[in-house]
Amino acid sequence: MSIRKHGCGCGCFHGILSLILSLVIIAAVVLTVREAFYQYTYPVKYASYVEDASAELGVPETLIYATIQVESHFDPEARSEVGARGLMQITEETFDWLRTKETFGSDTLTFEDLDKPDIAINYGTYFLKLLLEEFDGDVPTAMSAYHAGRGSVHSWLEQGKYSSNGETLDEIPKDDTAYYVQKIQRAMGVYEKRLKEQAEENENVHRLRANFAKFVDAYVVPLLDSFFDRFSGSFANKLQSLTYLAGAGR
Repeated sequence: MSIRKHGCGCGCFHGILSLILSLVIIAAVVLTVREAFYQYTYPVKYASYVEDASAELGVPETLIYATIQVESHFDPEARSEVGARGLMQITEETFDWLRTKETFGSDTLTFEDLDKPDIAINYGTYFLKLLLEEFDGDVPTAMSAYHAGRGSVHSWLEQGKYSSNGETLDEIPKDDTAYYVQKIQRAMGVYEKRLKEQAEENENVHRLRANFAKFVDAYVVPLLDSFFDRFSGSFANKLQSLTYLAGAGR
């Protein structure tokens, strides 16, 4: 009596293969959509201006990008209901106050110049720097002042139910300001990840280029040298022969 073995056979194999292929395609689509979403919602624009301002003023790039994303979504000509303008939505009153402290090498700038990305980022970042210094480097407290005003924050700090130490906020009493700070912190987290991924990609590209250059130096260049040496030697011999024949025929 023989026992018949049952197996998946080709049909089962092709089914598993199709499932794996489908999962790979789905994963690729999800990653593509995710990247497109982040590129639109959390773009990395004006990188050179942000990097320069961050390096000069000591403000984290993530905070600068987050402020631009929340305030204007990278629209350099954005306007608010209270008259704030530019990428980082600075009011004329705040701009005039900042100008008394820092001119960035120009005495002729006007409030309208905040429509220029580099100027808006310089003054917005400088404002962030002053707020961080004023509020002990605490981002939630500093950004509460960016949104609600320094005077409001100082009045909250004087109240024990909002601040236990009188220097930083434990609780933000104004709902729209609390929501604003929450958005800033969320955007900072996203940008921290995005900038890290970008740095890793740049490092991988640099490593790939370096390895390719080593490969070319080690293998391609010697091969080409050998080829041209042989070619030039063969060509010289043929030219010498033709010259000899031409001379003998005279």
